[in-house]
Parts: sequence; structure tokens; C-alpha cells
Amino acid sequence: MHQLIFCTCPTAEVAERLARSLVDESLAACVNILPGVRSVYRWQGEVEVAQEHLLLIKSPCSAYPAIEAAIKARHPYDVPEIVAIDIDRGAADYLKWIDSCLCIQ
Repeated sequence: MHQLIFCTCPTAEVAERLARSLVDESLAACVNILPGVRSVYRWQGEVEVAQEHLLLIKSPCSAYPAIEAAIKARHPYDVPEIVAIDIDRGAADYLKWIDSCLCIQ
């Protein structure tokens, strides 16, 4: 099984640092950084609006615990967004490539 993990970051620098560390540590095969995400959310009883960068993290499901721990250890938010969605379908060669990039299987 494979997954796509979403994680928002407050700045391009934080996004780049997190993305690079996940790939460098062979926890994710690929991380896309989407700039210019505008988030509207409730935090501590108030509605907030923030410009963020969205990470799209591709990995096998077996890597989720290590990815969550790595994000929580490095992310500046008290409660970072970490949401995983299983990939039910994908090109077989792409999914095989994801597996080949990782040390966690």
C-alpha cells in the first residue's frame, strides 16, 4: 500500500527543509511543494487566515509512523497538519519506484 500525506507549512523555507529531510532520510520518495495555499481555520477559538505551502508526500504506508514523527520533531506549528490518504490506484511503475527509494518497507 502507498499513501499521499498532506502537510502545510508556514514558509517556503520550512517546506523546503521538511521536504528535503524526508527525502534525504529515505522516508519519502517524492515531496511536492505547492506554494500560495490560503488556509482558513479555527485555532484557539478564533478564525485565522494564513498563507501556507502544502507538502504532498508520497511514500508506502509502512513509513507513516516515521514520517509523522519526523514532521512533529521539525515543524514549527504546535499541531501540524498531517493527513494521510491511501493511494488505491496508481501507475504500477511509479508505485514500484516509490518503493525502490525507501529504506522503510
